Amino acid sequence: MSKKPAKASTTVKDATFALLRAFGVKKVFGNPGSTELPFLSDWPDDIDYVLGLQEASVIGMADGYAQATRNAGFVNLHSAAGVGNALGNIYTAHRNQTPLVITAGQQARSILPLQAFLQAERASEFPRPYVKYSVEPARAEDVPSAIARAYYVAMQPPCGPTFVSVPIDDWTRPAQPVEARQVSRELGPDPAAMKSLAAALTAAKHPALVIGPGVDRAQAVDLMVRVAEKSKAAVWVSPFSARCSFPERHPQFAGFLHASPGQLSDALRAHDLVVVIGAPVFTFHVEGHASIFDGETTLFQITDDPTAAAVTPSGTSIVATMKPALTLLLDLLPETKRTAPAGRVLPPKPSAADPIPVEYLLDALFHAMPDDAALVEEAPSHRPAMQKFMSMRGQDSFYTMASGGLGWSLPAAVGMALGRPGVRTVCLIGDGSAMYSIQALWTAAQRKLPLTVVVINNSGYGAMRSFSQVMQVRNVPGLELPGIDFVKLAEGMGCDAVRVSKASELAGALKRGLGYDGVSLIEVMVDSAVPLLYAKKS
Repeated sequence: MSKKPAKASTTVKDATFALLRAFGVKKVFGNPGSTELPFLSDWPDDIDYVLGLQEASVIGMADGYAQATRNAGFVNLHSAAGVGNALGNIYTAHRNQTPLVITAGQQARSILPLQAFLQAERASEFPRPYVKYSVEPARAEDVPSAIARAYYVAMQPPCGPTFVSVPIDDWTRPAQPVEARQVSRELGPDPAAMKSLAAALTAAKHPALVIGPGVDRAQAVDLMVRVAEKSKAAVWVSPFSARCSFPERHPQFAGFLHASPGQLSDALRAHDLVVVIGAPVFTFHVEGHASIFDGETTLFQITDDPTAAAVTPSGTSIVATMKPALTLLLDLLPETKRTAPAGRVLPPKPSAADPIPVEYLLDALFHAMPDDAALVEEAPSHRPAMQKFMSMRGQDSFYTMASGGLGWSLPAAVGMALGRPGVRTVCLIGDGSAMYSIQALWTAAQRKLPLTVVVINNSGYGAMRSFSQVMQVRNVPGLELPGIDFVKLAEGMGCDAVRVSKASELAGALKRGLGYDGVSLIEVMVDSAVPLLYAKKS
């Protein structure tokens, strides 16, 4: 009697794909190399492999996709070289608090002692400290459980990227399946601390709420609005907030706080109580005296990040996730007889001119965009003007990089469009920023995504021009970028593209680009006058 053939054992690769399906991962972002080929072979039909042409773009796409879907983005990179290319956007994902599970190929275990070609020495140390968890498993059969742990850690607030290095020969080795688990992600606040906060808000004469990206990440913007309206507090946006956590046309909206200690302190000087929600206290960019910490203002903070709580220099920090904390605060707050504060006064509509003033462009773009569009921005020198003329609606409307590192927003907009295919994504980007990850356009064009890219071309690094004036330094090289043709670059990667150099051409170009069935790029030649991001030194 012949024996039945032995049932094929589960491999590391089989167990990993089973986990991805259980975690709801529908796309894997990557740029392939030889150490990844066993993982990529016989790719399954039910998981979409999204090809990017450079690893920084791959991470940016996964970041945007993860923010759009609120599930961890899964990324596959090529050994140490690929991780090295990706590190800038891994740092941005860390600052964005975006959940990513990053895997990278490693040489075969048998030749690692020989310093083999493409080996990653101490692979798990390379992306630190900008990943929450990093490992190269000791055995092949440990890879699926390491990936499971990486997912749970990435998704736990504060979210962030994690990293698993996988030797090339591990994928085909036998392994036991790993069952996906449920891990809760909400953290309730301390009741006594919340009662103290509610009492302080009730007693305050001129309270202010400083709201950061954590509120939008938690899908708690509507809840935040209810707290603001019940407390009748002025609402400010925290410095460098990477998302829109409060409707910017709300009558209580006071404006955006500077990342200068002096300017921030001056803006909050009239408030006897400041409550920071979903943000650090505070993110500064330049030196100066922060009189906000001198003791005259009572400070509270609600954050899901224990590190942010630990570094806060004064006041009371409450560590909790946004929804349970804001729900409890809303219940604890009594009705107040305070008069609601007046919000900011919007500037008059800008006038057309040639060359095109950037304010005119931003106002025109704001009014041309669909009401449900998502704006992904990387034009730091124009952010003050954007904040004046492009009032974001709140939940899921605005995204930028929290790190200050360029090269994130264009691929992130591609990932955003992949994650929300029924919504128009608009990428507003400077000419200098666009050149960091321009190849992301190819992925978008191949997939005919609903993406409109608006390049603000002032022929240089505008933010650096501004800082050179603020810091009173002269003759700085490398700030000018003449001769880049974004129309030809975009067309070469399969996108529709047009250049606008006159104000009279702008409305038509925006209407066409925002309604285009696929990827459209609009290069707008603007006045190169340098806006000041901070006050000049005295």
